[in-house]
Amino acid sequence: MKLALTVNGAPVAGEVEDRMTLADFVRDHCGLTGTHLGCEHGVCGACSVLVDGEPVRACITLAAAVDGRSVRTIEGFEDDAAMAVIRECFSEAHGLQCGFCTPGMVIMVRDALARGCCASEHQIRDQLAGNLCRCTGYAGIVKATEMARDRLAKAG
Repeated sequence: MKLALTVNGAPVAGEVEDRMTLADFVRDHCGLTGTHLGCEHGVCGACSVLVDGEPVRACITLAAAVDGRSVRTIEGFEDDAAMAVIRECFSEAHGLQCGFCTPGMVIMVRDALARGCCASEHQIRDQLAGNLCRCTGYAGIVKATEMARDRLAKAG
C-alpha cells in the first residue's frame, strides 16, 4: 500500500505492507527510534505518539490508518518550549531512570498539560494510567508533572 503523511512537520511517502504498524513505520522507514516498542500490545504506552494532535499507541495503530494525517513523535518536540520545560522537570524530579518509558510518558504529560488535565495528583495519575514505568514507582513522574504544570502556568 502506498502511504503519504506528515511526520514531525515533514512530508513522508512510502510503500508499506497492510499489516505494518505506525511504530514500525516511524522507526524503520523514518529512522525515528525515539518511539519505543515495549509490549507491542498497546498496554505500556512506551510507543505513544500524536496523530493529528491526539495521543495514540503506535504499536497497535496501522500505518495505513494514518495515511494523509499528521504524526508527531518525540523527535518532533525538539523545538517545543513546553516540552523543554517538561524534560527539565523530569530530570530535576528524577522522573526517569532507565529512560525506556520516557518518550511515551513525556508525550502523554505534554498532552495532558495542554488539555489542562493535571490540576491534582489524582488527575495526573489518571492521565498517565496507560503508561507503565518499571523503575520509578511514579512518584518522580508525578512530581515532575506538577513542577512542569506550575512552571508553565507561571510562564503564562
